[in-house]
Amino acid sequence: MSGTSPTGDELVSLLAALASPHRLRILAAVARQRTYVSELARQLQMNRPLLYMHLQKLEAAGLVSGELVTAPDGSSVKYVQAVPFTVALDLDAIALAAQNLTGSGPAAEQEK
Repeated sequence: MSGTSPTGDELVSLLAALASPHRLRILAAVARQRTYVSELARQLQMNRPLLYMHLQKLEAAGLVSGELVTAPDGSSVKYVQAVPFTVALDLDAIALAAQNLTGSGPAAEQEK
């Protein structure tokens, strides 16, 4: 997401991902360093199923990446880390992004 203006759909996904206090806390926690999911769940005092749900949303928006690491003993650990990004958000960026939205909304309904 760095360096180019997001498309309309990317901007919607980004803003939706950032619209949750839980996801903001997760992003802040993994911004410092890569960590594994169980440790992150303990750190944030969040159960793992809920954490995984939020991580999926952050991954879909391109804000975090995950890696499944298998140890020699066969156990697996998922590590997550933040993906560095910069988004300049102003009225011009919103107007540009809105021109290529593919999702539903008032404009899409009028075109039908």
